[in-house]
Amino acid sequence: MKRILITGAGSGLGKGTALGLAKNGHHVIAAVHLWEQKTALLEEIEALGLQNIEVTKIDILDQIDRRKAWQYDIDILVNNAGIGETGPIAEIPVDLLRKVMETNVFGTLEFTQGFVKKMVERRAGKIFFVSSMAGVSTYPFLAPYNASKHALEAVAQCMRDELKPFDITVATINPAAFRTGFNDRMYDSVDQWYDENKNFTEAKAIRDIQESVASPDGQYDPEMMIKGMIDVIPKDKHKFRTMIPKEVEDWCKNYQVNQWTLEVEVKNSDENNSNIRAAS
Repeated sequence: MKRILITGAGSGLGKGTALGLAKNGHHVIAAVHLWEQKTALLEEIEALGLQNIEVTKIDILDQIDRRKAWQYDIDILVNNAGIGETGPIAEIPVDLLRKVMETNVFGTLEFTQGFVKKMVERRAGKIFFVSSMAGVSTYPFLAPYNASKHALEAVAQCMRDELKPFDITVATINPAAFRTGFNDRMYDSVDQWYDENKNFTEAKAIRDIQESVASPDGQYDPEMMIKGMIDVIPKDKHKFRTMIPKEVEDWCKNYQVNQWTLEVEVKNSDENNSNIRAAS
């Protein structure tokens, strides 16, 4: 059985995966972001009668929390903690993009580095980065999250190749959109700053994407993803990238191929100016 630390285990896929791995006999350190999440998860663990799972409060951006986490000796690190922001990238306050990058990329990398040192000394260990289908595709108004997950994919791929000589395994997990509440909250974030009376992006375009990606019908049952994570995390051999479900994996592969055939066109400025004069 493996010793597994999973961040972002206070809710959603992280929580379900932590509980499932513990039920399967692994020793799990469930790292939650908030003290309130720790209280709630401990109550659930007690109700389930699980003995091989411990809960710790770990904010990956907090230096004190990071140092506490690095004291654990683990076989597998699952970097699941993450945040998101939405909105038109040409108008979104850039500080919101910085915030997402700080958590999903810089904070995740710094948190991981502390465990890498110990794994190198042992010449053993496995690191998962929970990315997303958004790491290999894009959606309108999802640029902050897309950018962070694309960056995380690059981090994971480089780390995979660089740590291979030390017998350390690096892999990604790429969920589609699942009904955990994460996507709903992420798409709601645009309402904190967007004003259809001031921003040039039309509200309908944003709302249409919200209704598509952050609606119950536009998201999958999270049990499907949790089951897949519980299966792949402790395995000794598996694909570098685990994307669930298969239909989304196929869609993302086609998306990437299509990027090489898409064409862009500059509209004739004289024609546009003529249309504007005619309209006035």
